[in-house]
Amino acid sequence: MANARRSPNLPIQAFSTLPSSPQTLPSEAVLDALKMMLIGASLNEVLTSITRLIEAHSEGMLCSIFLLDEDGLHLRYGVAANLPQAYQAATDGVCIGPNVGSCGAAAYLRQPVFISDMLSHPNWEGFRDVVLQSGLRAAWSTPILSHDGKVLGTFCMYYREVRQPVMDEIQLIDYASRIAAIAIERKRAEEKLRQDEREFRQLIDFLPQHVLVLDKEGFLLQANQVMLDYNGHTLEEMQGAGTDERVKRDLHPDDLERVRDERRRGFSSRVPFEIEKRMLGKDGRYRWFLFRYKPLLNEQGGVTRWFATATDIDDRKRAEERMRNENLALREEIDRSSMYEEIVGSSNTLRVVLQHVAKVAPTDSTVLILGETGTGKELIARAIHKRSKRSAGAFIRVNCVAIPSSLIASELFGHEKGAFTGALQRRLGRFELADGGTIFLDEIGDLPADTQNALLRVLQEREFERVGGTQTIRVNVRVIAATNRDLAAAVASGSFREDLFYRLNVFPIDVPSLRERADDITLLVEYLVARSAKRAGKKIRHIEKATLDLFKAYTWPGNIRELQNVVERAVILCEGDTLSVDESWFKHDTPRSPGTTQSLPTSPFNQEREMIEAALRESRGRIAGPFGAATKLGIPRQTLDSKIAALGIDKYRFKT
Repeated sequence: MANARRSPNLPIQAFSTLPSSPQTLPSEAVLDALKMMLIGASLNEVLTSITRLIEAHSEGMLCSIFLLDEDGLHLRYGVAANLPQAYQAATDGVCIGPNVGSCGAAAYLRQPVFISDMLSHPNWEGFRDVVLQSGLRAAWSTPILSHDGKVLGTFCMYYREVRQPVMDEIQLIDYASRIAAIAIERKRAEEKLRQDEREFRQLIDFLPQHVLVLDKEGFLLQANQVMLDYNGHTLEEMQGAGTDERVKRDLHPDDLERVRDERRRGFSSRVPFEIEKRMLGKDGRYRWFLFRYKPLLNEQGGVTRWFATATDIDDRKRAEERMRNENLALREEIDRSSMYEEIVGSSNTLRVVLQHVAKVAPTDSTVLILGETGTGKELIARAIHKRSKRSAGAFIRVNCVAIPSSLIASELFGHEKGAFTGALQRRLGRFELADGGTIFLDEIGDLPADTQNALLRVLQEREFERVGGTQTIRVNVRVIAATNRDLAAAVASGSFREDLFYRLNVFPIDVPSLRERADDITLLVEYLVARSAKRAGKKIRHIEKATLDLFKAYTWPGNIRELQNVVERAVILCEGDTLSVDESWFKHDTPRSPGTTQSLPTSPFNQEREMIEAALRESRGRIAGPFGAATKLGIPRQTLDSKIAALGIDKYRFKT
């Protein structure tokens, strides 16, 4: 007993100074244990191998390894394959202390504790019954210390007889504890690394941004869950495709060439760079992302990895695009001289129109504005838009008769690059420019038949494809149409689709001609004179009564547009502060060329064809010019072109 209490407590640092002994661990066995660590065997497997290696050195020896709990106070068995179960149950979870067995004391004192007789030693007083039951007598323990001196656990040798360790056995215990320390530290470092990786992965996956890791050539190595969820691919699928194939698959075709060039230049620069590009999502739609690339450099300055983040900027890009489109539309409106700026008048017929405008403007209903040329149908359309919920959006005007029939579809719905000769790049159509706002389709009655079909689909489904494209584009656009034609007659003649007519004719508004609102002529003249005089830098204070009488007596076949032109001419010629006009200005309603005796009224299909063919025959197939068919019929050249195409007239057979 006294000998047991005076058992040597040699510090662990002294072990390396002990003389060499024939009783050492076989190098092959040590290598086997190290190999198990390297190939990723579990900690239990490695520690079991160590205990069996030590047990093989002495017959009857039993070994165990305790691991210190996370609280730093309790010991839990890591390996105790051959210890009696009752003993393990009684000692598992023991709290360390200077007088707690051999392992508890060794862990607390941070030095070996060798007890030669457990039954007589006071450290085992609380465990004497289980010790007696198990038949154990000697217990030699040493702490397992990390490289920085922290206690990881204890290694213990047990014997069934009373005995003290010799130097060979002390050195053997030291070897075993060192190997165990390497194994425990390695496994805990691996577990810590895996835990850190899991936490880091969770953090990366939690980010709203896309996160990527690329090799030095730009091939994908890792991607976070946000990116995988967006494009609907697994990481293996993302890695499986080569960089070029993956970029081509996931990138918008219009961005492909630019992005390839920017990636190539960026990866060769070895400095951070950015790329804006549209990426395909699993829903089949493209969204804009800002990709930021940052290199990881080695000590020699070479790139070993590229880290990239992708931030969704689709809302910003769309807002910028809408702003550009609205600015474009605004520039077009500034460049195009407006007929007038306000609705001027107080006649009963005009009041009825304004009442209808006030009723329909807050809704999203389609409006069809009817009226003669020059009555101000566009002004009514603008009034509806300005008083609608869409007033902050764009107001896009399209004159259907002013655009060649071969280009009207491209103008309305846009086209893809290469859709036809001259389509050198993608172009957005007027419907896309008007998204969120209003589109005004003027002269809708002259729309070609094939474009009528596409327009019907937009009105029904709110979607279309660009010319030459396959991607369906959805828009939220209010449609306001206008015409000076009799659409009911056009439907009857077969030149206008009946179902399209009913789609457009949800809320018709008839704009009165100027002769129907004669009471407004004086107000209109005064307003137009003041505006024209301001532009011309003149001061006109009076209008001759005879001039006003001429204005009121005239029938104004050109309506307000003709009135504006006459007033502007009079202002230019006026040399004083009183405006007057020449009575001769009102003798001819429309300029005629010699031989012309008729104008083109709204006619049934066959009569309209005959009148156009007669005019073409008389003008020898010429459309424009003072002696052209358009002048003879008293209509714009573009209108005649559209009618010739709609009626299927071969204008070339009249050329001589």
